[in-house]
Amino acid sequence: MNAHVPPPASPLRPISVRLATPRGFCAGVDRAIQIVERAIERFGAPVYVRHEIVHNRHVVERLKAMGAVFVKELDECPDDRPVVFSAHGVPKSVPANARARELLFLDATCPLVSKVHVEAERHHNAGRHIILIGHAGHPEVIGTMGQLPEGAISLVETEADAEAFERPGDAPLAYATQTTLSVDDTAGILKVLKRRFPELPDPHKEDICYATTNRQEAVKTLGEGCQLVLVVGSKNSSNSARLVEVAVRAGAHAAYLVDDASQVDWSWFDGVQTVGVTAGASAPEPLIEALVDAIRARFDATVTEDGGARETVTFKLPRLLTA
Repeated sequence: MNAHVPPPASPLRPISVRLATPRGFCAGVDRAIQIVERAIERFGAPVYVRHEIVHNRHVVERLKAMGAVFVKELDECPDDRPVVFSAHGVPKSVPANARARELLFLDATCPLVSKVHVEAERHHNAGRHIILIGHAGHPEVIGTMGQLPEGAISLVETEADAEAFERPGDAPLAYATQTTLSVDDTAGILKVLKRRFPELPDPHKEDICYATTNRQEAVKTLGEGCQLVLVVGSKNSSNSARLVEVAVRAGAHAAYLVDDASQVDWSWFDGVQTVGVTAGASAPEPLIEALVDAIRARFDATVTEDGGARETVTFKLPRLLTA
């Protein structure tokens, strides 16, 4: 007679997985991707896109498969096909060039980046020299600096740059910031600038966008309570890279940026009881779900969702795609 045998205990080590809220797509990214998708639906393939529409490898590859062709500059686009400008914004010379060639173009610049452009123009028209806090070479910075004549904007990347900055002549000053920076790093740079130039006016509204701020606040909470934090996002995504830095600063022993689950080194989990998972503003939710599934396959995982800011912002699509 067989004695009752209890079910074997799970051979997998228990682990807690905390999902940050909010995470992943923001309204500006969602709008930009929709613009490319709708343009392909309306005009057929190919639709040309100047620069990566958003900084995420998986998004770019999916849109390529649908018929998007990504180029560096307009001179690679034929005259008879639509072209979309990326979410990061473009210098004024780009739409001017497109108009001169009579191209059909759609501007997917995030409205919050456009707001920075408008503010910069307002300051310039008032005779102020603008200090732009941002990362050299980032498309958003190139786009913002390209709104105004050369020399109208000085780029400051670090607190050391802020200490070294010299006012051109006796020009009054104003400042603007790249929308995807670390809130804390920017505060440090601003502190230096305000100490040196107390007359610097505050921007009408904070330039760092709501989505960047919310994701950084959420990852601070993860960093305080997790030994390991994984951020889903591509290496060239500024806001994703900032999330890694914020997590470590908040107390996580380690934090890594991964494009997807295939890039995880599972030795990172050695000795870890609690792992936090979040994603940059250009990373699709299915990548996060696949990462959580990969953790579940290797551990006895308890998954919880952190409470955080609930985002309800949406941005309208260009009329050309909704008429």
